[in-house]
Amino acid sequence: MKVSDIARLVGAKVEGNADLEISGIGKIEEAREGELTFLANPKYRKFFDGTKASAVIVSEDFNSDRSDITLLRAKDPYVAFVFALKSMMPPVEPLQPGTNPAAYISPNAVVGKDVRIGAFACILEGAKIGDGAKISHGSVVGEGAEVGENSLLYPNVTIYPGCKIGKNVIIHSGTVIGSDGFGFAPKMDGTYEKIPQLGIVVIEDDVEIGSNCSVDRATIGETKICRGAKIDNLVQIAHNVVIGEHTVMAAQSGVAGSTKLGKHCMVGGQAGVSGHLELADNTSIGAQSGVSKSVKESGKVLFGYPAKEIREAKRIEGALRMLPELIEEIAALRNKVDKLTDKE
Repeated sequence: MKVSDIARLVGAKVEGNADLEISGIGKIEEAREGELTFLANPKYRKFFDGTKASAVIVSEDFNSDRSDITLLRAKDPYVAFVFALKSMMPPVEPLQPGTNPAAYISPNAVVGKDVRIGAFACILEGAKIGDGAKISHGSVVGEGAEVGENSLLYPNVTIYPGCKIGKNVIIHSGTVIGSDGFGFAPKMDGTYEKIPQLGIVVIEDDVEIGSNCSVDRATIGETKICRGAKIDNLVQIAHNVVIGEHTVMAAQSGVAGSTKLGKHCMVGGQAGVSGHLELADNTSIGAQSGVSKSVKESGKVLFGYPAKEIREAKRIEGALRMLPELIEEIAALRNKVDKLTDKE
């Protein structure tokens, strides 16, 4: 594909050889001659001068002294690179058309048009599969569960009974939707009585969930992941949680029961949010932070444990790093005071 064709696809302006043929895509530090790469994060600027890539997608205001490399100037280099990646390296279809003979489909299930079902997949009593959906090998769609149009379940995904998956949803291998919430009532004798988990999980359109995640069914009502949310691998979402539209959660993060995250929130890796809280729209939580209080004002950035607003958290972190020196200074001052006291 020519650079000019790529530029047209991604909305970039070419600076250099527009007729250059691009044969592949690579990381900026590893790309070879004939390949395209991109530069969006300033941390990778150090690799630009030495990259062997023939063309680089950069920002509109990027400064370069290299005349041997073609630049594609874009408003957002990262997004432009994603479009280039999709065009030049389209994804491989995970399933062949039709239903594998080794799959089980209940006679009372409803399966739409152009559905693909892999080996050992199970579509159980009363389940509904929308047109164009793909249910990969070993995945289970439980009794009365629904999977919407053009959604994709990778191998070994489990959708528990009654749960509802919207359109254009992607769920990766090993993820469980609708397992019991963690509900146990303590008894006088020190044992626990399991609380029935009678609700469901609702996943709205255009959601993507990574591998080995758990989304618990509600005790009563719904656990809900709203439209456009993106969930990384190894994420725990407890019963009756609501994840707002277009919110993103990184790996190993978790949300405790009955907490509601607003729209366009960002949750960093290994961050945790306590139960029965509400987080306003556009809340950002730094990696490994622990949120223990509700956030009522939109746009707050939180960090630390317990999580505080980022400026306060950084001041505290800076003060903690000074503690060893301050302790030595205090000890020295104490010694001086003791000597002066002895002289008196």
